[in-house]
Amino acid sequence: MAATHIPVMGRETLEFLEPRGKSLIVDGTVGDGGHAELILKHSGPGCRVLGIDRDPEILERARRRLAPYGDRVILTHGNFRDVGRLLNRLGFEAMDGLLLDLGMSSFQVDSPERGFSFLREGPLDMRMDRQERETAADLLVRLSDRELEKLFRTFGEEKHSKRIVREIRKAQGQRPITTTRQLAHILSSAARASRKSSIHPATRSFQALRIAVNAELEHLEAGLQGSLDYLRPGGRLVVLSYHSLEDRRVKEFFKAEARGCICPPDLPVCRCGRRPRLRILTRRVVRPSPEEVRDNPRASSARLRAAERLHES
Repeated sequence: MAATHIPVMGRETLEFLEPRGKSLIVDGTVGDGGHAELILKHSGPGCRVLGIDRDPEILERARRRLAPYGDRVILTHGNFRDVGRLLNRLGFEAMDGLLLDLGMSSFQVDSPERGFSFLREGPLDMRMDRQERETAADLLVRLSDRELEKLFRTFGEEKHSKRIVREIRKAQGQRPITTTRQLAHILSSAARASRKSSIHPATRSFQALRIAVNAELEHLEAGLQGSLDYLRPGGRLVVLSYHSLEDRRVKEFFKAEARGCICPPDLPVCRCGRRPRLRILTRRVVRPSPEEVRDNPRASSARLRAAERLHES
């Protein structure tokens, strides 16, 4: 088995998740099992981990890595947005904790045939689950100019989306765009007229395409909403995100569920009847230490937020 990925902010994840003494922790994005292994090591023998992942290939890596823990580990192919349905299917009524590490695994990034990285030549794929139909190359063909501009502007926070789309259409007029290096070259050409940036000109556009191909933000919002009905009182929800679009949604979800009431502020008495369901544990976002970033540069953009499920009042 190739080198396994290093779990990001492992110490902080354990601190907020508090797995010791718990019976079931769900790792909704198990990857090749780095965080799951930490949870199993630092919890009692009665604690089980349910690992969910969209990528069947990486799930097999997790299966091999976590094999020493025997029946304390349950791995299933799926999407964490369906955590309730998956729990019911496997015979569980609730969970004591949920971890979502929203970053791509090193295995995915470093596999050229997956098409996630513009640094490696491969098919322009970007699907986390290759059982899904539409690839990034398909998306470039299907979307209109306006839709593509919005995609790059919204999901990539790209200021030059119009110029990028013009360059893409010009290239498509000559031949289909089917590889990562091909698209990276087009994006570099589109950036030449703009001011120099500290990041590669393909970074934001590749991020935008990946988010769109995998519907990442939609799944995140649905997964957060659906998780609270299955999180036991006192259970912890820990989310690791890697860009502002994800982190903003997690932050706003936590704030809304900690506030409860959604009535207009000028209404003297609450009419909606909503009660707080979360207690925020991280008033400020938690970032990796300088030492961790030095040892694992891919951790540099990580942001951790955590909250605890409240008892129903």
